[in-house]
Amino acid sequence: MIQYGKQIIEEDDIECVISVLKSQFLTQGPVVDSFEASVATYCGAKFAVSSNSATSSLHLAMLALDISSKDLIWTSAVTFVATSNSALYCGAKVDFLDIDKETFNLDIEALSRKLEIAEANSSLPTLLVVVHLGGTPVDMEKVNKLSKRYGFEVVEDASHAIGGSCKSEKIGSCRWSKMCIFSFHPVKIITAGEGGVITTNDFELSAKVRSLRTHGIVPNQNADVENEELWNYSQIGLGFNYRMTEIHAALGLSQVSKIDRFVKVRNEIAHYYKQEFESLPVSVQSVPAGSYSSYHLFILRFDVASLKKTKKAIYYEYQEQGINVNFHYIPVYRHPYYEALGFKKGYCPESERYFLDAVSLPLHPGLSSSDVEFVAETTKKIVG
Repeated sequence: MIQYGKQIIEEDDIECVISVLKSQFLTQGPVVDSFEASVATYCGAKFAVSSNSATSSLHLAMLALDISSKDLIWTSAVTFVATSNSALYCGAKVDFLDIDKETFNLDIEALSRKLEIAEANSSLPTLLVVVHLGGTPVDMEKVNKLSKRYGFEVVEDASHAIGGSCKSEKIGSCRWSKMCIFSFHPVKIITAGEGGVITTNDFELSAKVRSLRTHGIVPNQNADVENEELWNYSQIGLGFNYRMTEIHAALGLSQVSKIDRFVKVRNEIAHYYKQEFESLPVSVQSVPAGSYSSYHLFILRFDVASLKKTKKAIYYEYQEQGINVNFHYIPVYRHPYYEALGFKKGYCPESERYFLDAVSLPLHPGLSSSDVEFVAETTKKIVG
């Protein structure tokens, strides 16, 4: 099968992991520190804090902002469930924004209208989690202006987007947000096997995240406590074991230097697909002017009505040709768990239209030119 996504592991990556296996540290140690510093430097952020997954990082971001049952969190309807689940972990309420039919990201005009209504009803969100779907950046400067006007915080779910940029600012620089979260799952731009990173320019938030990922523990500045017992740490809050291991960090550290190379290949494949599909009755994700997509995904929307085919039928046509396509994503509120919270079909109309016709084609640096050509030719045949 030609896979829609795949990790690219090279010999130097393997050597980095082996060196850690031969070292003194296997859990959190100096390689984790180096990996965090490398991500912060790449993104142009002051601080980076790793965890064992992007989901954990999202949860930590919420905890660091003191999100609780009194808070309301907004995010895009088209995202992986972890984005909104992280708010529910904190007891917060969640609400969803419809997407723009061109970029497939949250519709900023719809966001502006919804904020006006929420202000009138005294129901403004505490936090907006912006999702850069498929690696295509949202216009964060516009979002930032709205956040200042209406008084909410902004966190970026950039699980798909390391290597991308918005108006010459690297995603992860946090110029227009409080924190940014990356994923290093195997199908992402680069991988650590599994893992997540939060970038931020706020020292206090970074320190809080570091404590929360390690059981709420901080090192003691003065080991001599009142009862004369010797301790080198204290638990100051209720945290979690969300730490990244040295093994994962070694792989991640090795791969950071490859981000630009991998993203360049992804853009080349995406450009080829766009050229090949230009005359077909399909639409592709629009990248806003001044932005650079990392192209974690290449999402193609089919005109299922004119084709007289369902997305399920299209999926099996690809499968029969040995091409593993995927779907990203069903609107979160359509999952049974969220429907039980009171969300109904039709809540975000464009998001639901999107899910009826959106298919993610294979896109990763491991594809050969013949693989890419075959995917393009198969798509043309499916469209007819």
